[in-house]
Amino acid sequence: MAKKKILFVCTGNTCRSPMAEELARRALTELYPEYRDIEFASAGLAALSNGGASCQAVCVLKEMGLDLSRHKSARVGPEDIESAVLVLTMTRAHRDHLKRLMPGDANKIFTLAEYAGSGKDIPDPFGAGLAVYRSVAEELDKLSRAMLRRFIQGLSLT
Repeated sequence: MAKKKILFVCTGNTCRSPMAEELARRALTELYPEYRDIEFASAGLAALSNGGASCQAVCVLKEMGLDLSRHKSARVGPEDIESAVLVLTMTRAHRDHLKRLMPGDANKIFTLAEYAGSGKDIPDPFGAGLAVYRSVAEELDKLSRAMLRRFIQGLSLT
């Protein structure tokens, strides 16, 4: 059975998108362990290849019981968009950029918040303190769970 890949995209792939990837992975395991054909990935529009996650992102996810220490950043490319069944960005600007870049795949590109039913952008915590990272991680966790409920419901209808 082919894996269904959900791709999270932010700017540098060091904070928001890798945190969302790990949080979604945990949410899937907790909420829908029977769905083993869903995988998650993350990338950034301006990412430097093979960089690590920010120290604050690693620390905050460690507090939440997740290990982000092995994350390697990657720049999003057309093949990443094409191979995903769903592309979730952190901001409307990210979404709009990807839709212009890949108009044939625009129907599967959303902000994470809009897909989860919220609609607001996820602020970039880069350079901020742990309290800001904790707030962003909590929001990403909540949105990832809502996103999974919608995604799984969609699978059930097909």
